[in-house]
Amino acid sequence: MITLTDTAATKVKDLIEAEGEPNLALRVAVRPGGCSGFSYEMFFDSDVAEDDNLVDYSGVRVVVDASSAELLEGATLDYKDGLQGAGFAIENPNAQRSCGCGKSFS
Repeated sequence: MITLTDTAATKVKDLIEAEGEPNLALRVAVRPGGCSGFSYEMFFDSDVAEDDNLVDYSGVRVVVDASSAELLEGATLDYKDGLQGAGFAIENPNAQRSCGCGKSFS
């Protein structure tokens, strides 16, 4: 299952607090598509299915569906904030190749 760096967990926690709904979880998924075969999807979700994987990182609930969990095993979600731009990035050891945009892999 995917792990969050401390920086990513703090940023997600801030974003959830800004939403004003403390029951939200960060859902991370892998979907078919993108220029390399699969693409990452992240959004806030209040629904957790019985077969979802649920992990807590510093008070941030992260939810991954069973089929995405296989493709995200060992992956890390980080947040970078710098002069070149800010945003979340996933480092995935299961990706054999990725596209230039960094949002899809195979």
